[in-house]
Amino acid sequence: MKPFKTLHSTAVPLPIEDVDTDQIIPARFLKATSREGFGDNLFRDWRYDNQDQPKPDFVLNNALYQGEMLICGKNFGCGSSREHAAWALYDHGFKVVVSSFFADIFKGNALNNGLLPITVSDEVLHGYFQAIEQDSNTVFIANLDEQSFGIAGQAQQHFEIDSYKKMCLQKGYADIDYLISIKDKIEAFETQQVRW
Repeated sequence: MKPFKTLHSTAVPLPIEDVDTDQIIPARFLKATSREGFGDNLFRDWRYDNQDQPKPDFVLNNALYQGEMLICGKNFGCGSSREHAAWALYDHGFKVVVSSFFADIFKGNALNNGLLPITVSDEVLHGYFQAIEQDSNTVFIANLDEQSFGIAGQAQQHFEIDSYKKMCLQKGYADIDYLISIKDKIEAFETQQVRW
């Protein structure tokens, strides 16, 4: 994963509530064993018709909306616990997802895979959707160090994040990378243990 500090980007709006992981990445695409390529099938059944042609009315097929941020309706990532949903979003190019509520397992999977989930109030979320509707080039800023998010040039919203997961995102660490980074400390601890 790439280290995350601050991201300035336009955003893709998806004002749909209760988007579950099967809509994010349908189950028939879960056979691959690596994380690469899942972005091609992100929201597959919403993006393409039965002839694999893009549906022009779906937001990811609309050239007006671009960027590395996805702003979603309430209760995003509900349903099954598939980690592939986070893989698909990240592989497609999203680095930040914003909602007023995330399913807990999805949120954990996102953080474990380099994707920053930011929770804001329903009112603030509605304001973001309105801003993008008025100007699709609206730029948002996600500052992980300061734990702030918002529209560039406007008041920023504070967001909460687990301190360990924050550090992992800042350094681009998966859990195993973190353990490797403290290998010397682990070995030193081991040598100090009493042998019976």
